[in-house]
Amino acid sequence: MPAILQRRPWLLAAAVAATFCLSACSGFSDRTRGALSAITPYKVEVVQGNFVSKEQVEALKPGMSRQQVREILGTSLLTDVFHKDRWDYVFTIKRQGVDPQERRLTVFFNGELLDRFEGDPMPSEEEFVATLDTRKKSGKVPPLEATEEELKKFAPKDKDDSSKKADATAAAPNLPPLPAAYPPLEAAR
Repeated sequence: MPAILQRRPWLLAAAVAATFCLSACSGFSDRTRGALSAITPYKVEVVQGNFVSKEQVEALKPGMSRQQVREILGTSLLTDVFHKDRWDYVFTIKRQGVDPQERRLTVFFNGELLDRFEGDPMPSEEEFVATLDTRKKSGKVPPLEATEEELKKFAPKDKDDSSKKADATAAAPNLPPLPAAYPPLEAAR
């Protein structure tokens, strides 16, 4: 055995471990690589900016004040010091398994009044919510309205008034009467 290995036995162990590790790497097949690529870590959903809907854009009218625009759209994401009469609304969302979305709307003012606005076509609130729902649809949605005949199955049975009172008293256990007033929460000073 070489002298260096006699003085440093851990060197031999490291060499053997490196050999095993390298041989293990060559043991990965396409099948194993495919299984490992299917296991992906969770990626955080990143949402930035203000979502502006089609309904909000339709509510904008030239001549509105800055405050009215702010009430409709919210505070703008970007307010440029060099362009005080321009507000930029930018919305981005990045989600795992879905292409990133980015929408822009720029609002221009003339003094304190809205002059014009331009930007990407905005989805309605309903369309936007539909893009967020990534759950798989499971067939047909059942109707959520009951017919008169179905409601009759659950109608209460007619009873005379005396039996109704007897049922109400039997249903409530013997409870003490409620106090006329509750004590104060804080002690008087």
